[in-house]
Amino acid sequence: MVYRVVGKGLYGAVLPYYYEWYGGMAEDGRELRGKAITESSNQIRRIDEQTYRVSSQSGNGAYDVRHTEQGWKCSCPDYIYRGVKCKHIWAVEFSLTLRKEVEARVIEPISTVHVCIFCQSSKIVKDGIRHNNHGGIQKFRCKTCGRYFTINIGFERMKHNPQGITTAMQLYFSGESLRSTARSLRLLGVNVSHQTIYNWIAKYTALMQKYLDKITPKVSDTWRADELYLKIKGNMKYLFALMDDETRFWIAQEVADTKHTHDARNLFRKGAEVAGKRPLTLITDGLPAYHDACLKEYWTQRKASRTKHIRHITLQGQRNNNKMERFNGEIRDREKVMRSLKTTDTPIISGYQIFHNYLRPHIALNGKTPAEVCGIKVQGSNKWLTLIQNAASQT
Repeated sequence: MVYRVVGKGLYGAVLPYYYEWYGGMAEDGRELRGKAITESSNQIRRIDEQTYRVSSQSGNGAYDVRHTEQGWKCSCPDYIYRGVKCKHIWAVEFSLTLRKEVEARVIEPISTVHVCIFCQSSKIVKDGIRHNNHGGIQKFRCKTCGRYFTINIGFERMKHNPQGITTAMQLYFSGESLRSTARSLRLLGVNVSHQTIYNWIAKYTALMQKYLDKITPKVSDTWRADELYLKIKGNMKYLFALMDDETRFWIAQEVADTKHTHDARNLFRKGAEVAGKRPLTLITDGLPAYHDACLKEYWTQRKASRTKHIRHITLQGQRNNNKMERFNGEIRDREKVMRSLKTTDTPIISGYQIFHNYLRPHIALNGKTPAEVCGIKVQGSNKWLTLIQNAASQT
């Protein structure tokens, strides 16, 4: 070990270096503890663009971390009395870094191929167009194995072209019925039955859902839950939905036979899995099923991380559920066109959830989709095509 000699005598030689070494170790310790806070769920809460509230590790309240012209400042004793960069400031900086990484996630369309599908060689060239009744598909030839192949990611062995299939899905989830969608496709030269369109929806909804379930949206700490009745095969059912307050992201949903005796724990558990965390505030109506499920799924011993359940809502003021009621109206308009669903496990609800989150722009979000506000950008003029291509390439 090499000591830095500063001052005279033995203590003058050793102590300055000791304090420098100890200070460095303490700084590293604060950084590690700050990273541990970031990795723990529901420890950091954003108050506004410049202020964050970080839960105390001892369980006694929380500290405010505020960004000023001089940098970050914290209300904890470590920062006030020592004037050092405390673990709470480290935690906020790590959290902001992770948020920027999430905001940078982009789902891009797949427009080309780089390797042979048979031998995985990169020595491939374009070699003509394969023509059929619904357009042309690019042919490739591998210089290594000499075999020909075509790439139609997500639409292999499909009789109709991707543009017709994605147009049908856009028309249907925008409000058209299956038969009305089939009539509209005939104007584009795509002659299919309404049952074929339903088969397309079922196939590609399942494909996209499996892919999108692996992507964690950056939702806020305030969620809303509500239920609405709908008819399934002529019988009255209830659709329970969980939505983020800030981004309007539809987090989770489930269909139940009853309203008052339904166990909503599965809905809240599914929401925590999708978002990767629990909410700090949950806004619902006075249905007892929500209160019971919140106590069983989101209640914790620590008050700082415990979910605050607001269930005594009003029509005016901050304690209302108007955003969720607007969402219910959106689902109700879709149900009127469908004239009830046919099965409980229908792909229509999951498909509309994808349409709501990733493709439908919202006026309240300045023309953005909920996914874009959550940091997930789907690029391309045909976002259906982009999602299906990426989902197929992952599977």
